[in-house]
Amino acid sequence: MDSRSMIRLSSLSSSHTTMIPPQDDDEETPFLQRPDSPEQPTTKTPLPWDQFWLLLLLEIPDFLSSRTLAPFIPQLIRDIGVTHGDESQVGYYVGILQSSSSAAHALTIFHWSRLSDHIGRKPVMLTALSAISVSMFSFGLSKTFLGLVVNRVICGAFDSSGAVLKTLVMDITDTTNMPKAYGYTPIPVMIATTVGPLIGGLLSQPADRFPNIFGRSELLRTYPYLLPCSMSAFFISIIWLVAYICLKESVSTRTPLWELIKRGFYGQSCSKPRQSSSNVIFDPANPGEVQSKPLPLRALLTSKVLSVTASYATMGLFHMAFSSVLPVFYATPIELGGLSLDPPRIGVLLAASSIIQGIFQLLFYARLHDRLGARAIFIAGVSSGIPIVILFPVINALARAHGIGMAVWLCVAVQLMLKTSLILCFPSMISLIRAASPNRASLGATTGIAQVALAVGRIVGPVSAASIFSYSLQEGHDAWLIYYFLIAIVFLAVGTALLLPRYPNV
Repeated sequence: MDSRSMIRLSSLSSSHTTMIPPQDDDEETPFLQRPDSPEQPTTKTPLPWDQFWLLLLLEIPDFLSSRTLAPFIPQLIRDIGVTHGDESQVGYYVGILQSSSSAAHALTIFHWSRLSDHIGRKPVMLTALSAISVSMFSFGLSKTFLGLVVNRVICGAFDSSGAVLKTLVMDITDTTNMPKAYGYTPIPVMIATTVGPLIGGLLSQPADRFPNIFGRSELLRTYPYLLPCSMSAFFISIIWLVAYICLKESVSTRTPLWELIKRGFYGQSCSKPRQSSSNVIFDPANPGEVQSKPLPLRALLTSKVLSVTASYATMGLFHMAFSSVLPVFYATPIELGGLSLDPPRIGVLLAASSIIQGIFQLLFYARLHDRLGARAIFIAGVSSGIPIVILFPVINALARAHGIGMAVWLCVAVQLMLKTSLILCFPSMISLIRAASPNRASLGATTGIAQVALAVGRIVGPVSAASIFSYSLQEGHDAWLIYYFLIAIVFLAVGTALLLPRYPNV
């Protein structure tokens, strides 16, 4: 069968079909490009909007929940009294709270991702949405630090939405339209990261902030953060209902969960042939034969997968360290090294930065990917961390010398704009993960491996950065210690990024 016949077969089978040339038995060669494969698809496949709009909607809950909490968590830590009035300990407890969710996430995400290869993406996705919604509502009712930690642990343990969504996008796209698909992902992220901080910042402590409306509510006086958490949980519940009705399963042949349990979870069931309904891989040497079987864990740990995973982990470590320090830096008094901003102003700043990042990715990511490739974008993104870190002490020095004036706001704006380059690392990494995956049937498991590494970075990042930030604020300690730490992480991330393999058409 010649290449033209192959293309015709692809277009007849599905608008989202991906073809690969004849394969040898080396499962360690990434399925997107084989060494004996001179041909790659040349025409771009249209995006499958009948399902893609749902995936965009499903991007919202994870970001909405975390961004809703971000503006008021420092004040919440003060209110519950766990710091006993010691302002320097706020960042430490904020870091513990953020890392607890990531710790639970790291222990479970690979199993959820791999499970989705067998029972399907939809049931795993619905479980994740339920966990986010319930944990958000419970978070607003928590009055102790232990209660807050338990809620974040439950959310992290059951929230596999990020990994499953990445796999769903891979399921319904190919190499020609995936960059365009990730050009649209800023829309829901921008909505969530704009609305979330506004909900969390403006609706926290509503009885005090809006006494004419909520002043008589004893419930909201007792639980001053219940209203923003409930609003977020309500929106996520609506999205769960839409997904339950409209989301189609992208794994056509599935094994019932009870059957998996009886066979040892990932035992004999792994030998059953499977195929994705939206991305069927045809072997031209054997027309009609589907090459799709989930691989065991050992076969997934190739050098390319490990290289991509290491880069994902170090980039995630810096991103989470920076993200955890940023709101604490804004909330910390100027004389202790911060900016003395209140929760509403912090929420507006975070929301504005999300809008800028979303618009930039929407307009320019696909073009940058076509021109530079995912690897170059990723390296540039992690390298932007160097000026991002340098701007922290510069901003505080200006605030000490001149107060919160134009110079301070200009530097804050530059720092948040540089964060846009860092955010572009995430869609670029998805392309690299897809390229490194040994075969399509193992996309969920491969993504799960990368997500485990990212979750480890998210565990270490917040707790270490927030703890070092708190330590550096104490009298007699080097106030710049946190910035030395962040710079070291940046250089580690750049070093691992430079070791990423070069993939054609990625």
